[in-house]
Amino acid sequence: MHDDPSPEVILGGQSTQSRVRRQPQLARYDQASIYQILDAATLCSVGVLVDGAPLVLTTIFCRDEDSLIVHGSQSALLLRSMLSTPKVCISVTLFDGLIVARSAFNSSMAYRSVVLFGRAELIEDPVEAERALDRLTDAVLPGRTSEVRRPLETELARTSAVRFWIDEASAKVSLGPPSDELEDLEGDAWAGVVPVMTNYGAPIAAVDGRMGREAIELPASVRRLFKS
Repeated sequence: MHDDPSPEVILGGQSTQSRVRRQPQLARYDQASIYQILDAATLCSVGVLVDGAPLVLTTIFCRDEDSLIVHGSQSALLLRSMLSTPKVCISVTLFDGLIVARSAFNSSMAYRSVVLFGRAELIEDPVEAERALDRLTDAVLPGRTSEVRRPLETELARTSAVRFWIDEASAKVSLGPPSDELEDLEGDAWAGVVPVMTNYGAPIAAVDGRMGREAIELPASVRRLFKS
């Protein structure tokens, strides 16, 4: 990982807009670090301006090489706003735990985050749009597209795939340990890091299909969620 915030390692060129100002020692500007965080996430927050007012909404996404894919209804305000503005901001945050210091002031969160600036365009080619939606589905649940029926034309007509081209980005990584004041080190307060673990629970099958017939075996895509 890079600690040196030089313009040469930022995606697409770095401006003051993407430079990390607070705790710059936590900044990451290299492509590998940024893509690693993006690939570990499935939800992002998209910021746009609507009639001069800020709007931030959360949606699913996936990385597709040097761009992101976001989907939604063709009538969705978020997608329309993304396509009508020259620059869009997207943020992604992974919560990794609590950094428990010997003082409340120095306590913090363990996290990995990315802020991206870029432009959005509608994927208009039907074949490319369907491929993008497949990519998004398999990013959330790998292998799922091979287990379900193909989307109907009416479903594709109601769904838009938007490609977000990354112009520039920066990441911030805070993993601990806590940074305590020297005078607090001799105190009696416990300090350390409490990791957060995200695990899938036991699958609960839908009961509205194949009534009275033999239960359907758990698909491979779901079984893989439980492999360590």
